[in-house]
Amino acid sequence: MPRTIYCEYEKRETEGLDFAPWPGELGQRVFAHIGKAAWAAWLAHQTMLINENRLSPRDPKHRAFLEKEMEKFLFGGGAERPAGYVPPGA
Repeated sequence: MPRTIYCEYEKRETEGLDFAPWPGELGQRVFAHIGKAAWAAWLAHQTMLINENRLSPRDPKHRAFLEKEMEKFLFGGGAERPAGYVPPGA
């Protein structure tokens, strides 16, 4: 039976994640308050950030940037797109 949580991103009851997707306190907060659909939306946004800003997940500065953006995206009402970003198909 799936775990149900109140998703702070979607503002509704939804299926919760199966495990903490990020280490530390932020990962536990995501696990407790973010649903699977919201996490999938973050992963798509994160991919766009990595590609548009040419980030390396191995670089500690880039990881710190992505962590701040994750918190803004999931808990802070959204994150901004990089300057000059044009969505595919636009």
